[in-house]
Amino acid sequence: MKTFRKLMNARGHVAAASSILAIIAGLFVGFIILLISNPSQAGRGIVTILEGGFGGGMKGVGQVLYFATPIIMTGLSVGFAFKTGLFNIGAPGQFIVGAFAAVYVGVKWTFLPAPFHWIVALLCAALAGGLWALIPGLFKAFLNVNEVISSIMMNYIGMYAVNYLIKQSIYDPLTSLSQNVAKSAVLPKGGLDQIFTNYSGVNSTPDPSTVNIGIIIAIAIAILIYILLSKTAFGYELTACGYNQFAARYAGINEKRSIVLSMVISGMLAGLGGGLLYLSGSNGRRIKVVDVLAAEGFNGIPVALLGMSNPIGIVFSGLFISFINQGGNYLQRLNYMPEIIDIIIAMIIYCSALSLIFRKVVLRLFKGRDKLLSRIFPSYALAEVSEGADLAEAEAAAQHPSSTGESGAGLMPEEVAPPPDIAASEVPQEIESESEQSSTDGQANAKEDE
Repeated sequence: MKTFRKLMNARGHVAAASSILAIIAGLFVGFIILLISNPSQAGRGIVTILEGGFGGGMKGVGQVLYFATPIIMTGLSVGFAFKTGLFNIGAPGQFIVGAFAAVYVGVKWTFLPAPFHWIVALLCAALAGGLWALIPGLFKAFLNVNEVISSIMMNYIGMYAVNYLIKQSIYDPLTSLSQNVAKSAVLPKGGLDQIFTNYSGVNSTPDPSTVNIGIIIAIAIAILIYILLSKTAFGYELTACGYNQFAARYAGINEKRSIVLSMVISGMLAGLGGGLLYLSGSNGRRIKVVDVLAAEGFNGIPVALLGMSNPIGIVFSGLFISFINQGGNYLQRLNYMPEIIDIIIAMIIYCSALSLIFRKVVLRLFKGRDKLLSRIFPSYALAEVSEGADLAEAEAAAQHPSSTGESGAGLMPEEVAPPPDIAASEVPQEIESESEQSSTDGQANAKEDE
């Protein structure tokens, strides 16, 4: 029972339960919106959303993975900053700056051979995103400027700068988009296009999805970030600085360096997400020259909140957000307006951002569950009492570190204490008689004093 209690009260299970409650609340609000807009199709509409990418066959599943890649990266960007005590709302600017760097290298640097062209493009995307986040990091570390304000301004500066640079260098006037990257800069498919594809017609004509190895890279980076934050001294320093800068400084941690590096790493993750999205070939995405901030950057915020800023949780939350987005696209088959679809998805994302509030609700539910199980199963109550006793004993030992038990074993230095193989009966009688005589003499002297 004690193991069961520890399993159910684990931090990861509480976070997962709160995220699931947030998703259910968002879907419920979405169902109400469907009822208001078109009551006759509301049931089929919510089923279509829940089917997600499966509504489009294997190609739909591939599209889910393709569009999940950038929001996983921006979610990692925001979540990494959260873990280190910062709020990186500048992910849209870092994302689009990194995307431009990757596309520019993909279009112009055709002298690079195929195996290295897309790798260099991704590295340039990460570098550009990191440099764009460096400015808010320096302002925060040395001038104590709130990173939210500075990063928001950098978002718009990055958006307008990228629009200008695209028109000056890699603009396609026929489509008002950026040019296609060279074939050597396109991310390899890794055989995923053979798996996530639909076949139609008598000749089974393939209709592949846009998925590539970008999703594999995103998952690998999430694992690396998890190891960095939880298994390395560098990650411990960043996290400690995020909890309390003054305590970190007292412990000898350079808090200014930690703040700058946290923002740079966060920006590199967002910039890399832009490169993974746009290095997808002619059937993938291209940069639009419009005065609108990249939605993938802002979607990283609810992804990070839904995943509780845990890198592994962010992967699953990014897949979920992409899944319901893909399902929302299929709602047009039921004569729902695109605006209704956007409202439903926005409400689900909005409720997912309330997962921290649901976490408190889950903790209260777990406390009530403990009382209920204690009444039903007496052994569960005994395990709870035993666990409380163990905790009290540990606290007492922490308050009195010199105490090693009622017997006093261990208090005597090793050079004075008798060997453990000598029994108490083997102690010489002369020592015992001398101790008794000294005790009698002490009592007699006390009586004479009185």
